[in-house]
This record gives sequence, structure tokens and C-alpha cells, in this order.
Amino acid sequence: MSAAPTSSFYPHRHLLGIEELSAAEIDGLLDVADGYVALNRRAEKAMDALRGRTQINMFFESSTRTRTSFELAGKRLGADVINMSPTTSAIKKGETLIDTAATLNAMHPDVLVVRHPDSGAVKLLAENVNAAVINAGDGSHEHPTQALLDALTIRRRLGKLSGLTVAICGDIAHSRVARSNILLFNAIGSRVRLVAPPTLLPPAVDRYGVEVHHDMLEGLKDVDIVMMLRLQTERMQGSFVPSEREYFRFFGLDYEKLAVAKPDALIMHPGPMNRGVEIDSEVADDINRSVILDQVELGVAVRQACLEVLAQNLDDPGHNQ
Repeated sequence: MSAAPTSSFYPHRHLLGIEELSAAEIDGLLDVADGYVALNRRAEKAMDALRGRTQINMFFESSTRTRTSFELAGKRLGADVINMSPTTSAIKKGETLIDTAATLNAMHPDVLVVRHPDSGAVKLLAENVNAAVINAGDGSHEHPTQALLDALTIRRRLGKLSGLTVAICGDIAHSRVARSNILLFNAIGSRVRLVAPPTLLPPAVDRYGVEVHHDMLEGLKDVDIVMMLRLQTERMQGSFVPSEREYFRFFGLDYEKLAVAKPDALIMHPGPMNRGVEIDSEVADDINRSVILDQVELGVAVRQACLEVLAQNLDDPGHNQ
């Protein structure tokens, strides 16, 4: 059973990034995911769209939220789901990623879900395995399913994706979520603002096709969406902000700063949140404005859609891009 009929709208063998997708392909994946939202709210959630398929989740970085979401998505579709732990993998014993690919090929998995701390590692693996590969986040490069679930959350709340003004705020420099969302919103015709101190912006930011603001009140003025990001201190070498207290004063989202956005502006965060660092607790928990828990819920539906579409394409020799 499938939640929604899929089609040939998705010509790719893998899902490695938003950069490779057209606006029509993004819409197609969101349409399939939309069909899963209602099904996931039923008492009986099991389906057999991936029955007989093997899905291996390979997380070389810890991630309870994303790994659980993919695991739940695969199991609800009837796949045999295996979680590979980096703490016990041969990678820790010196095996190269290419060796790992050869080992995986010998096991004949159908879909690999891969998170890796190095940008480009997921693409390298995809080039050396027979299975379809989904990028669950690679370094500071991309996190495509997070951007898709963010888009689905907005589309279901506001009824559209194009013509919006989206402010992405915080640690842009280390964020693969920011990069994927910039690519997605640019592709579908929305306006993107980056709001951050200069130390937390990526190099050559002027090539991203966005507006840049270093003042929250300027950056949030009349926006439809406020997307907050976590300070990724684990990726920082040295100090990027004077202190968390000062960072919150100037770049943390509170009601005073939110007041300049549109009255119905949505508040988003990919999680996990640092309350009192990038976002005030009352704002994060505002049931009228915050859609943070919606993002978590819709993440499962988006991952079901991606798994189903890629698994269907495995049977079509024309989908080898």
C-alpha cells in the first residue's frame, strides 16, 4: 500500500542534496509526503510499500532525532531496517569509506541513509554502492530531508511556499540545514535573509543569492518565517561569539525582536534547541506561532516519501542519475 501514487517526477537514483532538485521535483516529494501525514495519525500506521526492501541507517555522527525519524519511516513502510553504529563499525578500525561501500554492496541493501561529519562523504559513498543513498546530513554541506520537512511544514500552515520572506538566523557558517534551506527557498521563488554576526556567516556569502543582516530588528522586519539555528560549538575551533549571554542579547529570538516580523510569522527550529541561547523558552513554546513540533512530526512523512520514491526507482533502469 502506498500513501499517494508516485510517478516519474523524480529522475534521480539518490537524494544527496537540494542543489540537484528542481522546483517541480521538490513539489513532487512534498505531495507524496503530504499523503503520509494523515496516514501517520491513524491507529494503524503499517504499510508495505517497502516490504522486502533492506534499509541501512549509517550514522557516523550521533543524531537521535534524525536517525529515529528515518527508522520509524522505514519500519512504517515495511522495510527491514538496520542501524549501523559508528562506535562498532570497521571505520573505527581504520577501514576506508570505499572499503565500507564494497562491504555494504556484498550485503545487497536497497537504501542507505547516511550521516557523516565530512562534507562530500555521502556523495563519495553513493558513487561506490549499488543501493539508493539518502543524505541525512554531511558536514556543513547539506541536509536535504530537513529542508523538505521545513518546506512541508510551511506549505501546510500557509498554503504556499513561493512569495514568502524567510529569515534564517544564527550559526549559518556551520549549518547544513541553512544551506539546504537557502537552496530550496531560492528554487521555489521565496526571498531569503540571513541574520547573524559576521563571524557566523560562511565565506563568499554574497554568492548565495540572499540578503545579509547583522541586526535582528532589521533582518526580521515583516518576514513570514523566522528560522532559528543552534550554535554548533562542536564544529567551532576558537571563539565565534563573546559569550552565550551576549549572543542571546543581540541574536536570540525573544518577543521584543519577534514583534517586528509579520503578526502571523511562523517560528521554526531544526532542533535540538539551546533555550536561552538562540531562542527564548516562551517563544519556542508559543503554540500560536511555533511550529517546531510540527517539524518533528512531518519529518517522518517526508522521510517516508523519500524512501518510497527512491525504492520505486530502483526497479526502473532509467533512474540511474
